Amino acid sequence: MSDRETWATRVGFILAAVGSAVGLGNIWQFPFKTSTNGGAAFVFVYLLAAFLIGLPAILGEFVVGRRAKRNAIEAFERIDHPAWTVIGALGLFTGMWILSYYSVVGGWVLRYVLGSATGAYFGNPGDYFASVSVGADAVAFHAVFMALTAGIVAFGIEDGIEKATKVMVPSVLAILAGLAVYAFTLDGASAAYGYYLSPDFGYLLDNLGNIVPFAVSQAFFSLSLGMGAMITYSSYIDEDQSLPADGSTIVVLNTFVGLLAGLVVLPLLFVQFGSVPEGASGGGPGALFVSVATAFGNLGMAGRVVGLVFFFVVLIAALSSAISLLEVVTSYVVDKYGYDRKVAAFGFGGVLFLVGTLAAGDTAWLGWFDTIAYKFLLPVSVLLAVYFVGWVLGPVALDELEKGTDDISTFAPAWLWMIRTFVLAAVLATLLLGVNTLYEMPALPSF
Repeated sequence: MSDRETWATRVGFILAAVGSAVGLGNIWQFPFKTSTNGGAAFVFVYLLAAFLIGLPAILGEFVVGRRAKRNAIEAFERIDHPAWTVIGALGLFTGMWILSYYSVVGGWVLRYVLGSATGAYFGNPGDYFASVSVGADAVAFHAVFMALTAGIVAFGIEDGIEKATKVMVPSVLAILAGLAVYAFTLDGASAAYGYYLSPDFGYLLDNLGNIVPFAVSQAFFSLSLGMGAMITYSSYIDEDQSLPADGSTIVVLNTFVGLLAGLVVLPLLFVQFGSVPEGASGGGPGALFVSVATAFGNLGMAGRVVGLVFFFVVLIAALSSAISLLEVVTSYVVDKYGYDRKVAAFGFGGVLFLVGTLAAGDTAWLGWFDTIAYKFLLPVSVLLAVYFVGWVLGPVALDELEKGTDDISTFAPAWLWMIRTFVLAAVLATLLLGVNTLYEMPALPSF
């Protein structure tokens, strides 16, 4: 325990946790889920979920991680609840499940960075996506993305993850803010803001069964909940840090980045198509790539610059999240078995690369993996963690939450009450709604 790594600074932890949260979940999934689920209606539910469910839940994971000072699986043994290691094991499995196909999308982003520089996708964005999203090209860039992820994790907490995210996260914020300002100057952007920022509550009420599971799971996904990442990251922090302050900062910054991404993507789509294009709203996980690429292509030479900057920031964000998912399993085998960090990082990176080749060979597999993660794995994992913190850990959780904070005598009991009642009920409802719509999934793709 004495030679276990820690974050060098509080800012390092916050930026690493924000980096874990700010990834493809915000810049790819958030605009995509928004465009497919009624625009501002989805955003409204997502914001409620992020602050009323996500914030209490992330504090719950922080409490477990810092209390145990151990990885997501051994954490429950260290705090004398070995029977609940199933939570850590499920979180680890969920994170690996997601990273296997997430890396494929990261490979797409890497390919689009190059395509933006050359204008390769300008002629026919649909054909370009079809050529790079599956097959040998997709497998190759999936391998490069996974190798970059493993390389950062291999360097450790302070020298690898902390140093990388200290550069990545501010860069993401600055570049997205600049792109949002650019999008604001485009003629016709006002229609996008209406779709994005003015909820249609009638539409929301008519489509609650579809919107709520995706919006709440989007909050889980974008905050890296239910994947073991926040338990693992918080295991490296000191007891003098305020968990409520750090958690609130992380949730606010994460939500801000997601909203910024929407302020970039939605105006681009509306300016070029007059609305959310049919492909973006119903064409699967790659449809937003096609629609955004079409928008950049229609901007001429300016599209090369804007496209290059946009996909570069998406790449940075994707890497910052991917390293947190790989760190969960890496931390476990380093803590538990004393494996060399570099061997563990590249070894598991290699395994996940092999699993991800399914998604690289057929986007139907990617959509299938993603739906299982959103509608089942994430809600179940968060549900178990919330129940454990609220009803099993209870007073111990309060004691840990209060460390490093001057006076939260009012907030702490309210937080525990929220965890035990509202948050637990909301996550259970999300799970039931999601499972109820699993029958709508397409048939399992063939090999």
